[in-house]
Amino acid sequence: MIKLLKTSICAVLLTGLCFPLMAQKNATYVNAESLTIIGKSMATANVYDRADTSKYSTLPARVKQLLTNTAGVAISFTTNSTSISAKWCVTMSKAYPNLTAIANKGLDLYIKNNGKWQYAGIAKPTGVCSEGLLVDGMYNVEKECLLYLPIYDAVRKLEIGVDAKAEIKAASNPFKKRILVYGSSIVQGSGASRSGIAYPAQLSRLTGLNFINLGLSGSAKMEPEVADMVAAIDADAYILDCVPNSTPAQITERTGYLINTIRKQHPDAPIMVMQSIVREQGYWNKKTGAVVKNQNINIQKEVMTLLEKGMKNLYFITSENLIGNDHEGSVDGVHPNDLGFYRMTQQLLPQFTDILNKHGITNK
Repeated sequence: MIKLLKTSICAVLLTGLCFPLMAQKNATYVNAESLTIIGKSMATANVYDRADTSKYSTLPARVKQLLTNTAGVAISFTTNSTSISAKWCVTMSKAYPNLTAIANKGLDLYIKNNGKWQYAGIAKPTGVCSEGLLVDGMYNVEKECLLYLPIYDAVRKLEIGVDAKAEIKAASNPFKKRILVYGSSIVQGSGASRSGIAYPAQLSRLTGLNFINLGLSGSAKMEPEVADMVAAIDADAYILDCVPNSTPAQITERTGYLINTIRKQHPDAPIMVMQSIVREQGYWNKKTGAVVKNQNINIQKEVMTLLEKGMKNLYFITSENLIGNDHEGSVDGVHPNDLGFYRMTQQLLPQFTDILNKHGITNK
């Protein structure tokens, strides 16, 4: 009797806890390349890569590989379909232990509701190639959609499915200007439960500005070759959140070159330099705590030196309270969880907005 009752409840509720959402039957699928791809730093041979690694042949091998990850890349489209499905292929079978499968290799859908972006559904990966239903049961009115791609894998094929008689069209980029965010796995989104939770994605939806994710997990070390690429990327503003991956010595050696190279190519663009979040591990592991402390001291020294030399439009963002003070904002003592990313976004939003507004960088 108990087993029958449980089965009946599952059948009635159909919450997805009992049955996974499957791709709808009789759907019409379109190649996502025919829609609008946003969030890339530049044009690339493979349309889903974030940067053209062949153009920058001297980049470290790990950086090249990470630039094929689709963190921050999304598909912008409109549809009047009552359901939205997807078929997609990634490249790796490897899973990252501090990521959900959805963030690692899945898809994350937002739909605009009363002028604001609202979470609508996810598609879970089942292998290198997957298919799944993101949302169904909607009204057949035109909706503006934003489909985020995986944070930690490279997409090689993506098709979006709608009702057989529904329309699906490329939409314009919903985000204005270009703010490049160069940084570590925290920028890339490690620890987020799904792609849209990474703080650059949250900032884009909240401001209407285009925060481009150039997070390089474990590899944002300000190498001269990477600095040259960052500086060559055309943007209205630059955010440097690369302290977590750089040793205190590397920060002293490389910060000046990175900032000066950006400034040389972009004389008036605001450059915002961030300290590292205070890692939870550092409260107990004294070696880790000392490293983070020295990282943050050294980056502040380098920025202050450049300011004292007269560099304009250079700003420093401290680490205070970035993920809260209750020690519940990380997934592993290092990377923010969803709560940590929310807090980080809320802390950074007014600071970035004030600086960008000062320079006339708005969504108007």
